[in-house]
Amino acid sequence: MANAFLVSKWKIWYNSLDVNHDGMISFADVEESRNKFSELHNLDAKQKKDVIENFEKWWNQYIFRKRKGEEISEKEFLDMLNNDFKTDKAKFLSEMEACFKTLFNVIDTNQDRSISEDEFLIAFKAYGHENVALDTKFFKSYNPDKDGLVPLMNIVNSWIQFTTSEDESKPDVVKAAFESGV
Repeated sequence: MANAFLVSKWKIWYNSLDVNHDGMISFADVEESRNKFSELHNLDAKQKKDVIENFEKWWNQYIFRKRKGEEISEKEFLDMLNNDFKTDKAKFLSEMEACFKTLFNVIDTNQDRSISEDEFLIAFKAYGHENVALDTKFFKSYNPDKDGLVPLMNIVNSWIQFTTSEDESKPDVVKAAFESGV
C-alpha cells in the first residue's frame, strides 16, 4: 500500500484532472481539456482530429483505466492507483513513465522534444489551470535553457516522481507548484 505522502499527491493529481471542477473525473473533463487545447493552439482539422484521438486514448488508458470513459470519484481513482502500486511497484513506475511520455508528446505540438513556456501554459490552461503567473513560475522552476525551452524528459521525470515517489525528503517541483496554487 502507498504511504500517506504518495496518496496525498495522487489526490492533488485527481483534482488537477477535474477540469470542470465538479468533484468527479468524467468524459466531460476529457472533452473540455482537448477542445480548449485545440482552440488555444489554433489547430487545423487534421491536427485537431489527432489531438482528440490522443487525448481520449491517454485518458482512457491512464486515468479511466479499466473503466474507460466512466465517471470516477476520488476514492475510486485512489483505489485503482493504490491497487496497481501495491500489486507491482516496478510495473506501476513503468506505467507512469509511459503515461507522462505519452501526455507530454501530445503537448509538444511541434515535436521538438522540448517544451516552451507557451506550450506549457496552453497545456495547463486546457486543464483548467488559468493562473498564468503561477503556471509561469511552475514552468520556470524547470530552469529553461537560454532559448526558453525545457527538455521534455525533465518534465516527464518530474511527473513520474510526483506520482510514484514515497520519499518526502526529495524536492518535488510538481507538488510544490500545486501547493502554491497552480
